[in-house]
Amino acid sequence: MTATRGHRTLTARWVFPVAGPPLARGVVTVEGDRIAAVEPHGERAADEDLGNVAIVPGLVNAHTHLDLSGARGRIPPTDPDHFTDWLRGVIAYRRTRTPEQVQADIRAGLAECLRFGTTLIGDITSGGASYPAVVKAQTRAMLFWELIGLSEERYQAALRALANNKIGGSWDPDDPPAELPETKFCRWALSPHSPYSANHTHARGQFFLGHSAIHLAESPGEMELLATKTGPFVEFLEELGAWHPEGITATPTDFLVSHEKAAAPALFVHCNYLPPDAPLKPHQTVVYCPRTHGAFLHPPHPFREFLKRGVRVCLGTDSLASNPDLDILAEARFVHARHPDVQGEELLKMVTLAGAEALGFGAEMGSLEVGKSADLVAVPLPDRDAADPHALLFAYHPGDRRTMFRGDW
Repeated sequence: MTATRGHRTLTARWVFPVAGPPLARGVVTVEGDRIAAVEPHGERAADEDLGNVAIVPGLVNAHTHLDLSGARGRIPPTDPDHFTDWLRGVIAYRRTRTPEQVQADIRAGLAECLRFGTTLIGDITSGGASYPAVVKAQTRAMLFWELIGLSEERYQAALRALANNKIGGSWDPDDPPAELPETKFCRWALSPHSPYSANHTHARGQFFLGHSAIHLAESPGEMELLATKTGPFVEFLEELGAWHPEGITATPTDFLVSHEKAAAPALFVHCNYLPPDAPLKPHQTVVYCPRTHGAFLHPPHPFREFLKRGVRVCLGTDSLASNPDLDILAEARFVHARHPDVQGEELLKMVTLAGAEALGFGAEMGSLEVGKSADLVAVPLPDRDAADPHALLFAYHPGDRRTMFRGDW
């Protein structure tokens, strides 16, 4: 990365502050690692004209699994009714990877995220494996330590492993781990994986401590399991020696109600089959992974209904076990092509400010505002006009992006 710190002003064909309307030939002034001004054309002369590009805030990928970055094209998504077959494939794949291969996969996935303009990542990490790579990268991150165990015994064992592993001690977001310490840019949270793989009767207390991420209402089989304790997940869990019906305690709606008093922010990932009237609260966020959702041929996602209700929705890529790449802007473009009724400003917010707020970095980044970190991406635009400039941003168009993180390109 080339350091270019100091006072400079940038202009481009369009500037998308997110905190306000798009600015044709707008000007962004950077002072050190901060945004000093965002102004319309003509307010001041620019030092550099970036040309036919859009300047947008640094992008946010709110959900991925970097450790699966070596699985691209190896585990084809199934139809919704055979989701457990895909899970078997993921488990079999993971069992083939050495620790060295996992670290190489994480580094490759992280590099791909950064190349596409991601400046904040929400990663589900097994055993904290992604920490060594992420903590040294030019990005912000919320790392969700994954907890799995449906029986009380296995869940408590997972907590002990967390306490005895590199994190050390009882997990408390106000008491960062000694060996894998939080930094200003890399923070820890928990991910009791899902209602079918983690005992949420015992996990519930964790939600009062800090951020959490839970896969929820992802497949029809999960919905059947939670409603009746029957279906394909029973056989799947029995194969793993992990079927403990006493650990299944609630439907997705009841699950949300049981956690609504937890004031700590929670991310509910996928939510493909969550009822549109599900009782989501302001501190709760739906993370929609559009291309993964499409790859599994799920019915239309309820995200538009959530948006209409004022529920925070942001986007994630999920992993390369179900997605062609880790380009979060491509997720927004996928949504734009299939749901043109979604307003461009709302869609851009889903991959910037909404994700930043969901991951606890909204005061620092996610929009181009005075005082925020100078995190921005220059996205090439097609050589044509549009009534709504967002249509240019969300058009599929070739060209490399240029990313500024904390004032440095």
